[in-house]
Amino acid sequence: MTLTPLLSANVAIQLHAFPALAAFVLGLVQFALPKGTRLHRITGWVWVALMAVLSVMSFFIHTICTFGGFSLIHLLSIVTLVTLPLAIRHARQKRIAGHAMAMTILFLCALVIAGAFTFSPGRIMHDVAFGTVTATGACKP
Repeated sequence: MTLTPLLSANVAIQLHAFPALAAFVLGLVQFALPKGTRLHRITGWVWVALMAVLSVMSFFIHTICTFGGFSLIHLLSIVTLVTLPLAIRHARQKRIAGHAMAMTILFLCALVIAGAFTFSPGRIMHDVAFGTVTATGACKP
């Protein structure tokens, strides 16, 4: 395992990957914490900020180009940016089941499932985890 491929990637990829890794770890912590506490709310806000940053930064990454400079995975970023405020609204309106469901689905879809695909051969996180170095370039929009 080596961070070299990630550290030598462009800044947009770094500002996407590092918040994603932090959000994954913090999400696991959130699942373990007692709900409704001050600590849960504070770590929740940090998690929301991390998710917002990684979602916005995804629009500056153009390594898989299906539609111009974008791909279907960018739809997940849009869904995330729409779902985050809705999930917060659920919590503020004491609709805890809706809040929990929205946040859990975001964690699973945006971090676990989408994150798993980043470990495919030819992707930077594959190179980080398995030590191989693959040339990845941006597509031409």
